[in-house]
Amino acid sequence: MTFSSEIQAVAICRTPYKQKFGIPRQPGLVSSARGFVELQAPFNHIDAVRGLEQYSHIWLLFCFHENLSQGWKTTVRPPRLGGNEKLGVFATRSTFRPNGIGQSVVKLHGIRQHKGKVMLEISAMDLLDGTPIIDIKPYIPFSDAIEDAEGGIAHEAPVLIKVNFSEAATAQIAAFDSNRYPHLAELITQVLAQDPRPAYKKAKVDPKQYQVALFDLDILWRVIDDEILVEFIRPSLVNQSKTES
Repeated sequence: MTFSSEIQAVAICRTPYKQKFGIPRQPGLVSSARGFVELQAPFNHIDAVRGLEQYSHIWLLFCFHENLSQGWKTTVRPPRLGGNEKLGVFATRSTFRPNGIGQSVVKLHGIRQHKGKVMLEISAMDLLDGTPIIDIKPYIPFSDAIEDAEGGIAHEAPVLIKVNFSEAATAQIAAFDSNRYPHLAELITQVLAQDPRPAYKKAKVDPKQYQVALFDLDILWRVIDDEILVEFIRPSLVNQSKTES
């Protein structure tokens, strides 16, 4: 069965995550990540979200827009299984899906109107900046939260790794504008504590320096003695090259 109706984005999500590497693998894991859902025309009307403020959380249905061209496979290798075992795509939350649709529950902090746009202020999202939102629904605790549900391979929350900051990184964070980069140290800590490296890297000695892009900053870090050390923070080279061009 096929459908001829086209799905239209109702909003765009604005988040600190500028690249896929480093985005938490599930919503709710990085509570300090704040962002906005910007409604798009013709849905950009305050009446479209009337009454939504009475809910503490909302569901976002979205499109994995950067993965669509890569297609999908019947089986995937979940990071939870070390990247070695395969499960069916419908038994996972893989981003490579037949229709490229994902869903996340996020905390709703308020509704704003700014420069003609209706914006939902949210946190704890796991979405790339610029992600198209195809629907917004209220989270209803009595039906959406099932106490005795079985979580399969993802029944328990991930084990967190300790995150430390070098003297240079600590000084750099202190010098940044806290309004432009709110809760930056906490955000970096929560993001890196998930250990975003590929699963196969975690069982080996790994001297490589990694980079995660948050806001317009590059966070440079490496793993030392099973702990993460944030070594340096700099303006994003990607953003610099865009400005220079």
